[in-house]
Amino acid sequence: MLTTSLNSVRRFAMFFSPTHEWVDVEGKIGKIGISAYAVSNLGDVNAIDVPLPKVLKAGDDVGNIEATKAVTPFMAPVSGKVFEINSLVSENPKLVNQSPEKDGWIAKIEISDETELSKLMSTEAYKKFLKNQ
Repeated sequence: MLTTSLNSVRRFAMFFSPTHEWVDVEGKIGKIGISAYAVSNLGDVNAIDVPLPKVLKAGDDVGNIEATKAVTPFMAPVSGKVFEINSLVSENPKLVNQSPEKDGWIAKIEISDETELSKLMSTEAYKKFLKNQ
């Protein structure tokens, strides 16, 4: 998994979970969303339901993503307090399909345990992981 010192990634870094969620870290705040791979398996996203505020542990359900192929839970890649939903995604859920790993972020979380980042994959490690999917 991650071998880089966490102090060197505090400014900006993206990490992925084996369940295809990601967190884009800036300091103690992370934008969270689902990967392009996950989106390709879900189909067109029609709605996102994320109640606020919500304190979660890594692996807990953040909310649900409704798509053409399924309604699926969206899991927290790290522990913390979800405090903001991307209003652009709320208004236009298809933005998750158009830009899943950038503008289609779903929520912001205040990360409570930065050591959990070491359990996630870097972008390069995630690309290797996908080759085995």
